[in-house]
Amino acid sequence: MSSRDLLRDPCWQGRDLGHPLPDATHAVSVALPRWSDVIAYEEQDPACRGALRAVYPRFGQHPLVAQVAKLSLKVSNVARSNGASSWPYPNRAAAEAALTYCRRTRPSSETQLINIHGLTCLIANAASTPAAKAYWQHTGLGASSRLAAIALGQEQGASDSAAENARSNVIRRLERIYRCDRGSISLHPSGMSALHRALQLISAIRPNRPVLQIGFPYVDVLKLPQVVFNGAELLLDDSAASVSAALERLQPSAVVVELPSNPLLRCIDLSTIARLAHRQGIPVIADDTIGAGVNIDALPHADLVFSSLTKSFAGRGDVLAGSLLLSPHSKWRDQLAASARALQQLAELADVDVIALDQGSEDVVERVHQLNRNTLFLAERLRDHPAIAKVFHPGECENFKALQRPGAGHGCLLSFELKGGTQSAQKVYDALAVCKGPSLGTAFTLVCPYVLLAHYEELVWAKRCNVPSHLLRVSVGLEERQDLWKRFQLALENA
Repeated sequence: MSSRDLLRDPCWQGRDLGHPLPDATHAVSVALPRWSDVIAYEEQDPACRGALRAVYPRFGQHPLVAQVAKLSLKVSNVARSNGASSWPYPNRAAAEAALTYCRRTRPSSETQLINIHGLTCLIANAASTPAAKAYWQHTGLGASSRLAAIALGQEQGASDSAAENARSNVIRRLERIYRCDRGSISLHPSGMSALHRALQLISAIRPNRPVLQIGFPYVDVLKLPQVVFNGAELLLDDSAASVSAALERLQPSAVVVELPSNPLLRCIDLSTIARLAHRQGIPVIADDTIGAGVNIDALPHADLVFSSLTKSFAGRGDVLAGSLLLSPHSKWRDQLAASARALQQLAELADVDVIALDQGSEDVVERVHQLNRNTLFLAERLRDHPAIAKVFHPGECENFKALQRPGAGHGCLLSFELKGGTQSAQKVYDALAVCKGPSLGTAFTLVCPYVLLAHYEELVWAKRCNVPSHLLRVSVGLEERQDLWKRFQLALENA
């Protein structure tokens, strides 16, 4: 799959800026090997942006998707110099939803749809481009790089039989992991599109209400209901008294929680929060991407569970996908199932992507357990290092332990702060001989200054939430443990 072995030859030096992670056509991450590269990326520095040969797909357009977009602008005779943009979608339904959103939020702007090589592009003028970009990012419904490659004639589509077999394999794996029936599972083009579907179903039974998110949020888990649906309120105090008061006051459509949170890796008391919400007739939506369904079981408490299969499930870092599960224990199960039958799913996981997902997830259970062990090993070593101020890892969280399956671990993520603050974090990051860039769950270790990447425009707010901008987040891979620790030890000498 990858011509560069990133376990042994990681992208960590300045010359690696912009290298796809993994070294593959459909990589979903990109190397930002120095602290200055991260700042340049966030500041939209042309030299940095021009060096990127990949990008996380929802935060920008993969080079193949960008080619389709450029071609559609040419066909539609819309000048890019006037600030117009194009946003390719896998089908007309998804593109029409984006069009409706743009026209609702920017009534005076100009938008149109154009079909090109089997994809539908939303063409937005300068005034509507920010709305078009927001919908693309938050919903995760855009066309994948593999669909773009097919549209450009660079790759072949999948046969019906191969796609059906791959889809059955993936669903069967999810059935075994979550111990639920296949009728409870749906596949989606991304984790965020799975949440989009969950919110769509919830809105059908509890319309015109905001959601309540509890705990420090992954940026788009909060932004999607805020921007695309009926709003969202964030509650950082997850005590029972505070949650009860917020539920009573807001009467939200649903409660949204992440298991655990990103990047502090705290887990809320899901059973208590679910009980409080259900007592007031409010469903619970849980994101188990980081904890991983192999490790934790949220279905007895949450009514809907969504996950980014891009991460630990696929493990390859070259396919965007998501899943949504309807809990067999939910009191709204029949209503939500009826809504799912009645409401069109805007986009399904494409055949070519489900084949890649099937290939990547064949060893998911064995691989996740190995990631668990490696991450715990690194967390313990970092805690004992004199340069480290604090390590964040779910291993010490009682609420996480309450959700763990027998014999399970804690996932592939940890974060840490250095005693020297930002100055030390910069030096350690630059010296760290592992791949550096966004995303998580890959077979190779991946480090980033997460808060800078996710919250650059709201660092003051993040600080008020007690999430420091100099924190380093580590997605631990499958490297030999002692070798990986030596790389961290050498880097920490710079702290």
